[in-house]
Amino acid sequence: MKNKNNVVRKPIRTEGSLLPNKPNVIVLTFFCLILAACGGCTTAPSAIEAYVPFQLRYTVISETPRPGEPVTIAVNTFATEALLLVNGRQIARAAVFPVEAENPNRSFMAAILTIPSTVETDPEYPITAIVVLNNEYGILVEIPILIPHREFRSETLRLTPALTTLVTDHNPQRTRESERLWEILTTTGNQVYHYGAFVLPVTSTRRTSLFGTRRVNQHADGRRTTSIHAGVDFGIPTGTEVFACGRGRVILSRYRIISGYSIIIEHAPGVYSIYYHLDSVIAEEGTIVEAGEVIGLSGSTGFSTGPHLHWEVRVSTENTDPDAFVERPLIDKDLIISKIFY
Repeated sequence: MKNKNNVVRKPIRTEGSLLPNKPNVIVLTFFCLILAACGGCTTAPSAIEAYVPFQLRYTVISETPRPGEPVTIAVNTFATEALLLVNGRQIARAAVFPVEAENPNRSFMAAILTIPSTVETDPEYPITAIVVLNNEYGILVEIPILIPHREFRSETLRLTPALTTLVTDHNPQRTRESERLWEILTTTGNQVYHYGAFVLPVTSTRRTSLFGTRRVNQHADGRRTTSIHAGVDFGIPTGTEVFACGRGRVILSRYRIISGYSIIIEHAPGVYSIYYHLDSVIAEEGTIVEAGEVIGLSGSTGFSTGPHLHWEVRVSTENTDPDAFVERPLIDKDLIISKIFY
């Protein structure tokens, strides 16, 4: 079904196709220009002459992401943004970017979203969410997905007087550092540096705090505050080598008041990995690092109760379970191509 703007509004499967009933002249002209640039035709004929029934094809990986886990959406035509809606309320948004394939005719557009870890789910019934793909002319397709239930741990942190002062002191420098962090996380680049699965940033398997843990911070002055742990903590001795989890560009490598010596790496549009509380940094800002390359040494700087590495992944600003991208590729090009080009 189409609305008055000639765009598809019908909810459909998380993998499939749609065939328009008649030409959309603007879309077809754009499509022909792409074909001309890719060698599909030597000139760009008129929309009517070039018109053939065009199937909009798409896929979603994974089809049942839990709270805190990412969703990769791919489509075989031009799109600009992807939105995630639960009960009609927007809970996530991401830019759509081009992904080049070895065969130019198999290139596609992709977006990566994360289901916020704060989404409330029912243990007996999954929530139905809607992924909406848009372009500048309106809605391309609405894709329903299921969000199963997920339990998170809880813990209490007892803060020393020094740590209490660190987080309660109104320091202008800390404010500037927070603003710079938000500026980085809200910047969406246009280059994909990494496609495959992430590697773990340390060789140790000892984890002292897990992703999504609900925390109660017991301050030295008796106050209590709550927070959600945004990453994974590895309990390791000071001076342990820390590796880049994937290929990317180093956006930040410096000391910050709260996170101590810190490194942020951009891996794809809107996708960043973060390494906090290091004893020292090795990777320099602006450089390209490879997966498994040593970028720093672990420590206990900043807001830290002991030697460890805090490893975090952000997708379009949203806290994302880092293990999800260890278990599957960031952008599985071969799988996506097999699903939307056949």
